[in-house]
Amino acid sequence: MMSQNNYEDKIQKVKKNKKLVIWLTLFSVLFFSSHFCSAQAKTGKDLLNTSSSFQPSRFHIAIIGEAAVATVMTIGLQLLWYKKYPRSRFHFFNDDREWMKMDKLGHATTAYNIAAIQYNLMRWSGVNNNSAILIGGLTGLGYLTMIEIMDGFSSQWGFSPGDMAANTFGAGLFMLQQYAWNEQKIQMRFSFHPSIYAKYNPAELGNNFLQRILKDYNGQSYWLSFNARSFIPTAHFIPRWVNLDFGYSAEGMTGAVTNPGEINGKKIPEFKRQNKFMFGVGAAWAKEGSIPFPGWINILRMPTPVLIWNTNRGKPKLKLFYF
Repeated sequence: MMSQNNYEDKIQKVKKNKKLVIWLTLFSVLFFSSHFCSAQAKTGKDLLNTSSSFQPSRFHIAIIGEAAVATVMTIGLQLLWYKKYPRSRFHFFNDDREWMKMDKLGHATTAYNIAAIQYNLMRWSGVNNNSAILIGGLTGLGYLTMIEIMDGFSSQWGFSPGDMAANTFGAGLFMLQQYAWNEQKIQMRFSFHPSIYAKYNPAELGNNFLQRILKDYNGQSYWLSFNARSFIPTAHFIPRWVNLDFGYSAEGMTGAVTNPGEINGKKIPEFKRQNKFMFGVGAAWAKEGSIPFPGWINILRMPTPVLIWNTNRGKPKLKLFYF
């Protein structure tokens, strides 16, 4: 009979793999957008810019491409995960204590950036600004809500109110800024560096570098990036690309809620779970609002010097290049 620890490890592995599919789907949309727009650029620069009038051909390409990706993702989740476990009545599951809130920040950042990408695609297609904002926000929220609903009908998981709150925050942050300022003065970004912890629990945290980018929360960082010039428009001495970045990360995690003493019968070192708060002056890879390429690359934070405050170490520490 499966032990409680092995059972929980199995649950966590499947949950992390589901999030892997979500992120891969996001980057599939990014690749589709980039590939198409780069090819179209050969016929004129205007094809990379917002259209002042509705362009049915662009709109159809965007919608068909996104629908294809969403369909493949849904079928993949159904066949790879949900089909393996019995369906149940809709129910809730509280996972707020897991991974020191890093998974929640991942949800918010994903929803925010899906909303931004969709908005840019709609504006590129000539959809009017207010409609594009609404479509973008609802796409970001709807995409991740679909995952939560599927979880809610699976006996293995459940609908997570915490995840849903994070999804709503991410999509809402994009919409509120676009309605209020017609620009994104605050962007949600992501960065990653390899950690020492993944090797102790590769089933949870990834077996190779690509898996660990998406699964190892110890190496992930999430950022709120404030564009300084947007908030102080009269400060012409500040370049428009300068951003003030406030980040959060956590480390010392080899398990979701607590760290196991051993994995598969092998003892592992005892690590102290700790929060990290960060501040740095960053820059944007591309102009905010680029339609729709290469603006999406701003999802990734540019590595620059960062001041790090670790809750268990006291004094802040300066790191010259933080990924």
